[in-house]
Amino acid sequence: MKGLSRSRLRRHLHARSLALLGVLFAALWLFVELAEEMAEGETLAFDRAMLLALRNPADPADPLGPAWLDTVMRDITALGGVTVLGFVTLAVTGLLWFQSRHRSAGLLLLAIAGGQIFSHVAKAIFDRPRPDLVPHGTLVSSASFPSGHSMMAAVVWLTLAAMVTRTEPRRVLRIYLTALAIAVTLAVGFSRVWLGVHWPTDVLAGWAAGAAWALICRALAELLDPLPDQAPPR
Repeated sequence: MKGLSRSRLRRHLHARSLALLGVLFAALWLFVELAEEMAEGETLAFDRAMLLALRNPADPADPLGPAWLDTVMRDITALGGVTVLGFVTLAVTGLLWFQSRHRSAGLLLLAIAGGQIFSHVAKAIFDRPRPDLVPHGTLVSSASFPSGHSMMAAVVWLTLAAMVTRTEPRRVLRIYLTALAIAVTLAVGFSRVWLGVHWPTDVLAGWAAGAAWALICRALAELLDPLPDQAPPR
């Protein structure tokens, strides 16, 4: 029975690895395609249409919805900002350290720092101007492509979820935490378009790059910090 359980676990892990590899390649392909289309100006019509769809047709300076929604969107966008992400990263790193998962803590810090460096380098390479169709709803200073908030939200929240769920045997809780990380990532990206500080394709590229980075970091964690054999997932 023990041999059968281990065989079942290996098959499950193999299938999961193949699925994650497929998602990784899809995310990388999407980022490359968006970068090429953006550089050639092919995304401009789509970007303009989507950005203006969130505005009052009679006054592009006026976002759709009640006035309080602007405050909500600024609160959401902060979940992808340096202050919040830095605090959460340090908090989870401390948790991993006190759980004696020192290698996981180090991998987490390297993953987040590497993602931040990649975001800055990509912005410098593409150097896309920020949207000029509508007033910006929050202060911005860097280039537009890819969206740093969207990318770092994906990198941090997805990587944190991956690190926490690695030792969680209950499938329903793993699904819940992963879905929560995805929801926060999507909300942050949407808020950047709503506030008029990013083109939609900036956000799509940020999501793609961030998801790919998080998957790579998850794979490195499995390789460099393997966990003991566990029972087949429930």
